[in-house]
Amino acid sequence: MCGRFALLGTPEEIEALMGLMDVEAFPARYNIAPTQPVLMIVSGETPPPGSNRPDRRALLVRWGFIPGWVKDTANYPLMINARSETAIDKASFRTAMRHRRALIPASGFYEWRRDGKNKSQAFWIRPKHGGVIAFAGLYEPWANAEGSEMDTGAILTTSANETLRPIHDRMPVVIDPKDFSRWLDCKTQEPRHVADLLKPAQADFFEAIPVSDKVNKVANMGPDIQERVAEGAFEVKKPLRQKPPESDDQMKLF
Repeated sequence: MCGRFALLGTPEEIEALMGLMDVEAFPARYNIAPTQPVLMIVSGETPPPGSNRPDRRALLVRWGFIPGWVKDTANYPLMINARSETAIDKASFRTAMRHRRALIPASGFYEWRRDGKNKSQAFWIRPKHGGVIAFAGLYEPWANAEGSEMDTGAILTTSANETLRPIHDRMPVVIDPKDFSRWLDCKTQEPRHVADLLKPAQADFFEAIPVSDKVNKVANMGPDIQERVAEGAFEVKKPLRQKPPESDDQMKLF
């Protein structure tokens, strides 16, 4: 799964990569967690002839997909990821796969390697060439009983490539810039037409950097969480008795 990621690019970089205009300023985000707002790029209205306005728009979405037909979220699981292999067949994601595909700008993501009873090792996984990439995403409008509306979303995942498989068996789907238009085109491109894009990145695309367990805490949001450490090196010893990790709170709906 993908449970944390980062977006360090500037609005200008996002605009250039995604073909957008007027992206609002935002700070670098080193530790984006579930239920927080994430930036998604979606298909917009076709501009009139002669206009230089893009046919894409930026959207702030709550990370945690809620299908529109859900009435009570209290007992509904927080869906931050959608398996690309089965999303078109799942009632939760079927409509979004057909009508609401999105791109999620990211600078990389975090994953944890779990070795039996040993403490998990965190990794900062980033593209070797650096810069901003785009995960495949889905979004869905949702309204509660009082009529309050919000957009919700999930990251599509696929099987891990050979580089990342020793860390985890899943990874986010990365959409190449040349395929942005095809992925976002929900008018003429049905899910079966874009199924070929839902594949692991090439083995040499990402590099995995071992980092400390600072990333485990949502409150840690600075660049130091991405500093390389020796594998198995942790700054804080595990106490005999400890509270549940703060990240658990981020796995709740509200």
